[in-house]
Amino acid sequence: QVQLVESGGGLVQPGGSLRLSCAANFSTLYRFWVRQAPGQEIHYVSHITSGGTRYYEASVEGRFIISVDNAKKTLYLQMDNLRPNDSAIYYCAQDAFGAGRGQGTQVTVSS
Repeated sequence: QVQLVESGGGLVQPGGSLRLSCAANFSTLYRFWVRQAPGQEIHYVSHITSGGTRYYEASVEGRFIISVDNAKKTLYLQMDNLRPNDSAIYYCAQDAFGAGRGQGTQVTVSS
């Protein structure tokens, strides 16, 4: 059974930073970050391939960095220069549509 622990969310002012973590006992399956704002569908944010290539949705390119620590079985998302429209519940997932996601971690960007 896959177990996920997502953490690192919180309330931050515009321009601030957060680092999200996703610890999974089957970490090789979880290489995507997606997010869902209130009343909206799941949206792709970023993913990292098994070879280490990183991909980003256009609005977060240059502000977010995805990484993985295979020894710790943990996926990370460093988020800098946060904007109010980054506010959402963030999930790690098995694909860009949010498959297998857990409870997520809330990110709120507000002054």
